[in-house]
Amino acid sequence: MGNRGMEELIPLVNRLHDAVSSVGHSCSLNLPQIAVVGGQSAGKSSVLENFVGRDFLPRGSGIVTRRPLILQLISASIEYGEFLHCKGKKFTDFDEVRQEIEAETQRLTGSNKGISPVPINLRVYSPHVLNLTLVDLPGITKVPLGDQPADIEYQVRDMIMQFICKDNCLILAVTPANTDLANSDALKLAKDVDPQGQRTIGVITKLDLMDEGTDAREILENRLLPLRRGYIGVVNRSQKDIDGKKDIKESLLAEKKFFLSHPAYRHMAESMGTLHLQRVLNQQLTNHIRETLPAFRSHLQSQLLALNKEAEEYRHYSPDDPTRKTKALLQLIQRLAVDFEKLIEGSGDKVDTVELSGGAKINRIFHERFPYELVKIEFDETELRREITYAIKNIHGIRTGLFTPDMAFEAIVKKQIVKLKGPCIKCIDMVVQELITTVCQCTNKLSSFPKLREETERIVTTEIREQESICRDQVLLLIDIQLAYMNTNHEDFIGFSNAQQKSPHSNKKSIAGMAGNQGVAPPSSLIVIRKGWLTISNISIIKGGAREYWFILTAESLSWFKDDEEKEKKYMLPLDNLKLRDVEKGFMSSKCMFAIFNTELRNVYKDYRFLELGCNSQEEVDSWKASLLRAGVYPEKVTVDGQGSGASERFFTDPQLERQVETIRNLVDSYMNIIYKTVRDLMPKTIMHLMINNVKEFIGSELLAQLYALGERSVLMDESPEQEQRREEVLRKHAALKEALAIIGDISTSTCSTPLPPPVDSSWIQACRATSQPSPTPPKKIGAGPKPVTRGPAPTAPRVLSRSGPPAPPGADGLQQPAGQPNRAPPSVPRRQPPGIPSVKPH
Repeated sequence: MGNRGMEELIPLVNRLHDAVSSVGHSCSLNLPQIAVVGGQSAGKSSVLENFVGRDFLPRGSGIVTRRPLILQLISASIEYGEFLHCKGKKFTDFDEVRQEIEAETQRLTGSNKGISPVPINLRVYSPHVLNLTLVDLPGITKVPLGDQPADIEYQVRDMIMQFICKDNCLILAVTPANTDLANSDALKLAKDVDPQGQRTIGVITKLDLMDEGTDAREILENRLLPLRRGYIGVVNRSQKDIDGKKDIKESLLAEKKFFLSHPAYRHMAESMGTLHLQRVLNQQLTNHIRETLPAFRSHLQSQLLALNKEAEEYRHYSPDDPTRKTKALLQLIQRLAVDFEKLIEGSGDKVDTVELSGGAKINRIFHERFPYELVKIEFDETELRREITYAIKNIHGIRTGLFTPDMAFEAIVKKQIVKLKGPCIKCIDMVVQELITTVCQCTNKLSSFPKLREETERIVTTEIREQESICRDQVLLLIDIQLAYMNTNHEDFIGFSNAQQKSPHSNKKSIAGMAGNQGVAPPSSLIVIRKGWLTISNISIIKGGAREYWFILTAESLSWFKDDEEKEKKYMLPLDNLKLRDVEKGFMSSKCMFAIFNTELRNVYKDYRFLELGCNSQEEVDSWKASLLRAGVYPEKVTVDGQGSGASERFFTDPQLERQVETIRNLVDSYMNIIYKTVRDLMPKTIMHLMINNVKEFIGSELLAQLYALGERSVLMDESPEQEQRREEVLRKHAALKEALAIIGDISTSTCSTPLPPPVDSSWIQACRATSQPSPTPPKKIGAGPKPVTRGPAPTAPRVLSRSGPPAPPGADGLQQPAGQPNRAPPSVPRRQPPGIPSVKPH
């Protein structure tokens, strides 16, 4: 009856099946088992029923087995069946077992002959069985019947592959003796996933139905079409015997009598039959289990180690304990305050390398976006001179003025200062949005307590809005303060005497200095403002098409090189008279675009009036715009209602008036530079003091008190259903893994095992299927004629990856399984590829 010491392994593995099944699909472990593969009506169900000694499997035409059946045979003193989905209920009537299998199959697949990969687990306890674990799979079919789906052939193949492609699954390939063995789909599928034959056991059924004068002796002796583990012949009950309720015990006696009395099989009768197949399978399975246990144990231990810390936290977790809720609330809010401060102030631990965090984005708003918004309101020169002219004339009134009126200077400056309110308010809005986003990012860790998260976000957002209002009022107050008094004695103000001598061409450079981070333009044009990759997108395909270059921006020029080694310069473009404008992203383009052009309508590069430059993101575009701004390249001013179109009046018919306008213009430019510097300096400080620091202090000191003031601490700390389910799943999985490791710890590996048979040449499986057609003639005796099949090189199985280990040695005909043949399936195998056949490694 096999190795009794090794047989103790199989009940332990059955216990492992139950332990792992309790955690569902989240703990997918490839437990050792035997998969029964064969075509429809090949005798798979009869073989399984002979193992059990009972009729318990559904029968009928077409696909009867429509869900995998994991059958665990356990030797016991009493006989009964038990389903995993009906745990605790014992089935002593095996007709009820059949009905339960049919009902459970229809519950998931319906009555339309469809199939499902979800298995049914059945245990059979009996004194007449050996300890085996088998998986009965749907029979291989070719043609859909009735209302079966059109791709039923591929569905069945995929389901079978999901089981047999696992390295620790033994394959029981069942083939009827009255068909051509060379065309066996079961052996072909086994060959696809087990080319070395280490996991495949051949079973030949229906030996009693072969034509008179024929036999399968040389097949069963493993000489004609060899397998590494050989073949075992069985004789099942006929349909007439089944309909007549012939007892399986009688059938086993008849089987034994058949082998003892048949002249071709009597010499190997002891190694044929269902009882011998049971013993062989038991021994092979126990050997296989012992070989896979070390890796199996390591896999369990790694999963257990990953869950230990989380399970330890949950083990002593009491959801309704008020002390625990109070402590958890305190810890969560403290962690929220720390996380918020780290995101704003920056931190060296857990640095995000994918995108900018809250503090870095706010810094970008302060020093790139806000200066850019300021320069976008740059006054139009023609419009400004018109306003100065009107102001001077209106102040003089009916009289002709002899001196430049300082009231005109004040009126123009105040109008320019008022324009600063828009960019300042926009800067506050952008910072507020980033603060809210940062708070939501921090509260993600409160997702286990949805009510707490909701109230926390509400309270903090309300505080941010309150501080925003205070900050907005303060910024507007700062602008009003600038409007209240014009300090013409400021040390940086040029005064009337210098204004009359100042060249108008210096205005641009002074504003460029204002836009720089230091407030003063660099003295050398060699100082690099920015480097980076940009794509020139508007070059025609004839001239090479869009291409990426390495750009270098200095205070005087924009140069680009072939690559970042900066050895091969393609062009250097002076920044004089350059402006930039936005460009809409193209329909087929993934780049964010902007363009630079010459205000005097000159070509900027070869025969191109403008250059369209592309970046990978809008953030890069904004950054390049801010850098160009520092270099004195400003955005294009959009004209409205034809203003600035050249149709303006000629105001400067009076030379004295023209000198006065120029003087006021220079004074305004000088004073506004002072205002710009002041605003750019005070805005980040004001926002930081009145909004960011206050919000940070509020989260650290006031948030917890306001949550307590709600008076709903128990409701705040109620878990979400997802968190409760997660906790229960972790504890259940942790307990199952510990139980599985304890079960493995009970196994003694001191018992002996059967050595693996030597390799054989099994290339006939592919060679025959690739060159021969299904033959209705059963195999003849080998002595009655010449060798029936001439074998040549066969193509490799589809999608079988390269495998480690020595190749199989040449067989009797001197052939070796070839490698590197085209990956194509034989004609009788579906061309749909199996799902993820892993590399098959020798055991």
